[in-house]
Amino acid sequence: MRAEDFELPPPFRARFPWYGGDLQTLRAYLVRRRRDLSAWPAKRLWLAMADGSGDRLAASLQAEKRIGAAPLVVLVHGLTGCEDSSYMLDSAGAFLEAGHPVLRLNLRGAGPSRQSCRQQYHAGRAEDLRDALNALDDLVMGALRRGLLLVGYSLGGNMLLKFLAEHGGDFPIRGAVAVSVPIDLAAAQRCLMSPRNGVYHSYMIRRMRNEALAAADDSLSAEERRSVAAVESVRDFDARFTVPRNGFRDVDDYYARCSALRYLTAIKPPTLIVTARNDPWIPIQSYLDFNWRLTPAVRPILPDSGGHVGFHGRGSPLRWHDRCALAFAKRVSGGRSDAA
Repeated sequence: MRAEDFELPPPFRARFPWYGGDLQTLRAYLVRRRRDLSAWPAKRLWLAMADGSGDRLAASLQAEKRIGAAPLVVLVHGLTGCEDSSYMLDSAGAFLEAGHPVLRLNLRGAGPSRQSCRQQYHAGRAEDLRDALNALDDLVMGALRRGLLLVGYSLGGNMLLKFLAEHGGDFPIRGAVAVSVPIDLAAAQRCLMSPRNGVYHSYMIRRMRNEALAAADDSLSAEERRSVAAVESVRDFDARFTVPRNGFRDVDDYYARCSALRYLTAIKPPTLIVTARNDPWIPIQSYLDFNWRLTPAVRPILPDSGGHVGFHGRGSPLRWHDRCALAFAKRVSGGRSDAA
């Protein structure tokens, strides 16, 4: 199946009063209402990485008491997120109600994974998702036999797209959805650091510092802690912390080697990318300049509005990107979900 061979929900229209990219982006922060998933008891899994580090990723697996034939949905959070980020909870609830088992994955150094990892995730660490899926099937008998639907958000979406290009053929992937993705990391970094986004940038760099410094005491050297505490920008954080920890030549090398843009043509599983044209963090020109005819498996969906991982629209309590993902899941899984 090609990514374009399914029908989208009605076009996105912002829900009052959340008009414009900024209000769409900020709604989850301003309205502190979290999706209740208590109807589906969660099972804690620890997924070992295969690189000899001893790191284990924490994941939360939820499903009906009797798991049916619907594909397993794996959710991958974005920068400074975790399994309990609002968009992760919202998507998990939508897929669980549609009959899918759902795994919410915490990347290295994020959320509950923080104290079980010495290393930290970054935009291109696709091998971590590979190792997590391999470990998952060992822990949950037959977890991959029903097939997989992978969903990644923001930085996690970039990682997901790189994973699909490098390892997609190694797993029974029915489809993938990437939401609000910085497919050109350098361009996204410049956008986030622009004067217009000063408040966003200050908020994100504070969270990035806190996340890194909250790692287990023996996982960072004293020099690394001083460097992280002193960073003042996303680029500075990547230059002082991400680059030396992961063997990149410099920060430009990191952005170039890990940007999803260079991997899109190698993706084979049917894939959607949902990004709003008014996303304040993601420059839409990166999408408009790319020749999407070279990627028959990948379908970009670029509505005029929606903000960054927002998509709070009319006509449904579900976020619009979740409605797209549910419709896509129903198509790629042969109608085995109750997606709206």
